[in-house]
Amino acid sequence: MGMDYFIYYLIGGVMTLIGWYIHNKLQSKFALYGQHRLNSGRSGKEIAERMLAHYGISDVQVLQGEGFLSDHYNPLNKTVNLSPEVYSGRSVASAAVAAHECGHAVQHARAYLMLQVRSAIVPVVKIASMAQQFLLMGVFMLGNAFPSLLLITIGVFLVTTIFSVITLPVEFDASRRALVWLEETNEASGSEHDGAKDALKWAAMTYVAQALSALVMLVFLILRYLGSSRD
Repeated sequence: MGMDYFIYYLIGGVMTLIGWYIHNKLQSKFALYGQHRLNSGRSGKEIAERMLAHYGISDVQVLQGEGFLSDHYNPLNKTVNLSPEVYSGRSVASAAVAAHECGHAVQHARAYLMLQVRSAIVPVVKIASMAQQFLLMGVFMLGNAFPSLLLITIGVFLVTTIFSVITLPVEFDASRRALVWLEETNEASGSEHDGAKDALKWAAMTYVAQALSALVMLVFLILRYLGSSRD
């Protein structure tokens, strides 16, 4: 049990450090490109509206949300929600984020398969996310006395891991669509496009870190179960 605790906290510590590094790198990149004003002088809101119009999407609203880097697309009410810095900002960073979120709107309009799959399992993932920490606590407290509890915990972590992995192509594809549109329409070209690409790369790395963390924890639980079944 002691070794299990050690491995668990070691994994948690390593993944926390990786997440911290990526988060700080992301913030520094957006601070850097937030100072680079677009040649067009358009705000994130204007960039978003132009991209939606380009793809013939007229039923999606662009709204101002709250919080730093809280930008997201909501497929339920078809809104692109931009943080205040992005909504009003006229920088390379603002254009990159606004176009990325509109990339999700384009995915939705075009029935992109991976987005559909991710949206379909969201209700199950919400339940699994709430349950997994309690289950994990039970597994460590009860040890190997209830192998079935460990199996249930593995199943719950499998759900959240699958969700994290499915999220990767969704995010990468949204960034790809954003960068293609920014370049083809000359909304961000040359060094502006390079900056947008760099910013979105580090934003995507946050999802890579989450998926890796979920996968490592799942493997740890599976190995623990296999070890307990041999005892």
